[in-house]
Amino acid sequence: MKNKQWISILIVAMSLATAWAIRGQFGHEQGAAWAGGIGALALVMVSQRKDWYNKMMLIALASAIGWGAGGMISYGVVVGYGNADNFINAFYGLSMLFVIGALFGLLGGGLVGLVLDSMPKNKVKWGRLISEMTAGGIISYFFLVEQIGFKMTPPRSEAWSIILGAGLAMLWYMAREKRNSAMRVAIYAALGAGFGFGFGNFLQILGNAMEVNFNMWNVMEYSIGFFGGSGMAYGVFSSVWPEDDSLPEKWVNRVSMFLVVIFIPFIVYRESLTLHHFMKRLGDLPNLESVALMSNVFIVIILLTMMGIICWKLKDLAYTKAKVIFLFFIYLIVYILSSYTVTGIFAGKAAFNHHLYLINLIIIFFLLKKESSAIFDVVKANVNAKRWFGYLGAIILVLAILSLIAINLHGELPGAHNRFPVN
Repeated sequence: MKNKQWISILIVAMSLATAWAIRGQFGHEQGAAWAGGIGALALVMVSQRKDWYNKMMLIALASAIGWGAGGMISYGVVVGYGNADNFINAFYGLSMLFVIGALFGLLGGGLVGLVLDSMPKNKVKWGRLISEMTAGGIISYFFLVEQIGFKMTPPRSEAWSIILGAGLAMLWYMAREKRNSAMRVAIYAALGAGFGFGFGNFLQILGNAMEVNFNMWNVMEYSIGFFGGSGMAYGVFSSVWPEDDSLPEKWVNRVSMFLVVIFIPFIVYRESLTLHHFMKRLGDLPNLESVALMSNVFIVIILLTMMGIICWKLKDLAYTKAKVIFLFFIYLIVYILSSYTVTGIFAGKAAFNHHLYLINLIIIFFLLKKESSAIFDVVKANVNAKRWFGYLGAIILVLAILSLIAINLHGELPGAHNRFPVN
């Protein structure tokens, strides 16, 4: 792998990491979907694959759906297990965060890989796939949770089992259809995001134990995005993909654009950025009403402006790299501005971690000037399950070591929970 290919992977990693850290201000499926779309656009932007430019909306939508679906998983209590002062609970916390992160990456990377692998003469059967994934999610939930009674996060939602069933159904579909490249992306994204979540929790514990004056939760979020983005990018750039110069059907592109550019930001606005949310979130400011109103108006203006400019700029549905770059930066910049606003920029509040988002944006911009072809010189289309299980074992071992280190760094931390009784 050449140095400039590492730069391409770094750009994708930093893009998804920054977006995922911002996602912490909004949460749930809609916030994860916006972040997933940004990661996919970065992937297309550095790929140097002209045939992928025209599919950028489909790729962004697939990533938004895949990474966004994982947003239904509850993991707050699991983070508390990682904060425990005994090995069995700390290791359980970090390892279950690996599982949760892996489920994010599995669907996010897998759906991106399937879009890249879907050709006019060998189309993905999306109706069948969605039906199988839906059935897999339902069966998994009722078998694991309702019948066996296996609960990862009691008393919180056990929606992780739904994503697990959907992900396994997707892998089974890939295996039957011999879509090995798509499977490689799914697995590497899963391994990366899983490690990133567990390792990010360790960094959070380390920072809290050392009383670092920083939002360490945001560090954990950045970590899952960075390693998940790295895994997804590595899986894509090291795999074999067919060439496809055909344009997606106009209605497909337009529906994808609507969902990515209008629907997802609208849901984020509805769930986190209305006047009511600003009034509730900004607390007891003496001028709360005026600040909340100003914040809300600003958000409405930038969202409508973004939607209008993108729809006008991309109306011809024939995309170039310049248009991919344009969409990536405006989509990420508006996400950053929304995060600044929701945390009280108009009240004079601007946390240091938000400035780091801007620094990441600037670094991505300058790295983009140095990148070249991201596709590896030697690409693969084989499924090496033995190697993947080796990676899995190594990650589990590392998380066990990190758990041992963590419990020797601190006593009882705020928010710590024990999943299993200890003497």
